[in-house]
Amino acid sequence: MDEQAREAFGAFYEATWQRAVACAYAVTGELAAAEDAAQDAFSRAWPRWGRLQRYDDPAAWVCRVATNQALSRWRRLRTGQRFLARAREPEPAPPPDPDLMALTQALAQLPAAQRRAVVLHHLAGFRVHEVAAAEGVPEGTVKARLSRGRAALADLLTDQNGATSHA
Repeated sequence: MDEQAREAFGAFYEATWQRAVACAYAVTGELAAAEDAAQDAFSRAWPRWGRLQRYDDPAAWVCRVATNQALSRWRRLRTGQRFLARAREPEPAPPPDPDLMALTQALAQLPAAQRRAVVLHHLAGFRVHEVAAAEGVPEGTVKARLSRGRAALADLLTDQNGATSHA
């Protein structure tokens, strides 16, 4: 667009902004939402300005678009509120598995290298050579970490009565 059209649109914007906001505000009752609707209307008017400026009342087109935007927003909000009103309460989540909690707490007490080895090998299903590659250490180091980690977990998961948890 040429400079003259830009200036004409700028003057049109300045002269009609409040009118567009007022039209949208009549629908929304919220100033921020009305301003958003008006801004969207002007954003749609800009690429069409060459044609719109020849209208008898281009501000009427902008106000209609702003009002339509505000109505669409209002309808979406109303639909969302109706959905929420009909929606069931979410079912409560089941309590965490005690064995999983015990395992998680025991793993947190292991040294980081042992914990990574145990988790990658036993929980993620990596083979020893894959853990070694991921950690950048020899396979023997991974095997030692696994052995020490399993022994430490066995001690941590044994209760006061000497029974081992199945975690």
